[in-house]
Amino acid sequence: MDRRTFLTAAGTGAAALSLGALTAPQAVAAPAGPADEAQLLAWFRDTYRSIEAMTTGFGLTADKIDVSGVSPVVSRQTSPTNIGCGLWSAVAAAGLGVTSGAAMLRTLERTVSAVEKLERHHGFWLNWYDAHDGSVLTEWPGTGDPVRPFLSSVDNAWLVTGLRIAADAAPSLRPRIGRILSTADWSYYYTPYDPSDPVAGPGQLRGGFWTDTGEPTAHHYGALNTEPRMASYLGIADGSLPSEHYWHLLRTMLPEHEQEQRPQGAYAVSDGVRVWQGHYTHGGRKIVPTWGGSMFEALMVPLFVPEPEWSPRSWGLNHRRYVRSQIEHGLREAEYGYWGFSPANVPDGGYQEYGVDALGMQVDGYASNTDRTYTTDGAPLPDPSAFTHGVVTPHASFLALPYARGEALANLRALERDFGAYHEGYGFRDSVDVGTGRVSDFMLALDQGMITAALAQALRPGLLQRPFRTGGFRSRVRPLLAAERFSI
Repeated sequence: MDRRTFLTAAGTGAAALSLGALTAPQAVAAPAGPADEAQLLAWFRDTYRSIEAMTTGFGLTADKIDVSGVSPVVSRQTSPTNIGCGLWSAVAAAGLGVTSGAAMLRTLERTVSAVEKLERHHGFWLNWYDAHDGSVLTEWPGTGDPVRPFLSSVDNAWLVTGLRIAADAAPSLRPRIGRILSTADWSYYYTPYDPSDPVAGPGQLRGGFWTDTGEPTAHHYGALNTEPRMASYLGIADGSLPSEHYWHLLRTMLPEHEQEQRPQGAYAVSDGVRVWQGHYTHGGRKIVPTWGGSMFEALMVPLFVPEPEWSPRSWGLNHRRYVRSQIEHGLREAEYGYWGFSPANVPDGGYQEYGVDALGMQVDGYASNTDRTYTTDGAPLPDPSAFTHGVVTPHASFLALPYARGEALANLRALERDFGAYHEGYGFRDSVDVGTGRVSDFMLALDQGMITAALAQALRPGLLQRPFRTGGFRSRVRPLLAAERFSI
């Protein structure tokens, strides 16, 4: 997600627990059984209720909800990502029998009508709107800080994802959604590859553009195993991006460049493109890293695009190893007793990108704790006592369900049991400081939307993947994933 999406204000106020129960590992894996299916469905019902509560009468799903008081408080702002989360959550709810088809259609029609009214540029949506009336935000709610109008490539990808899912689920809406999407041309964000100057012409997507000046971001999204690859897949699938774009994305940075650890691997040629097929090593496992080391960078995209199925020996293997390393970090390296690290609301207020530093390319990337305890390649791991204020994010465990189902269930149950991290009625709160027991007062639509999608995939595999298994995804994206040969 564009990092601007995460500049959300947050409050304080959840009660802390005593530390007596927090000193030993709590999340012990247990086999999944029929009772687990009922548990997953119950979690979905409550999580979807939070999405419904965040969806305004205008039809847009707001950025977050504060559940610290007697009456929940919905934020004023929303983003394209949040709107997309609302769309696919409504489809998932009907597909799982939580709501009726008629209720789903009413929700989708209202949201599509709202999306049709939103100001757009170059066929894409700005990063921040008022969720209650659809106006463009020019000042940040609560602070009055100015908000520059920005078109984010990755945030727009998640709204397009939600719209494609809505069109698949509701045939009556397909003509309207088709008209909406007809002007979304991903080449707008694309800088073609220039072999004479691959820095200026990397064959990658820009982070976005500020519409007040037409100025692009200085950076491109260069890492492959991060959430912006959803925009890449969408553009390749609809033909607005060349297939070679996939091969210009980085498995690791090139070995001569500074990064989290010196990568191993070799060059290979794919579709005429010379590709550095590099990898890192963590816990004895070869892994293609993300940018920062968070769970959602790696595992949000396969909720929709069946990467493990189409690329079992590369993407599928990497996703499993990535989850295993997250588990190992939480239980062995940091000895938190719990695991699952991904960007989230800070329990004491604010927002931070959490992850496992060693799993990200960025030097001093996303730490697993608020105090930002980092690891250094080649140096011994810090003593577990250095990992203070570890922050565990429940949505990360839901993303892990396809790869470590029993352990994910055990971890979530432990967070509910030991910290009261579950809000009866709305699902899991956004995060827990497992050192102090402090639980977030907030739920973010992004994180709840990942949970609904993950639960849909666990309970009814493929429910939200149908639009990404046909057309250009089948003819253009699938061959790329089948040809992928990670050096792991």
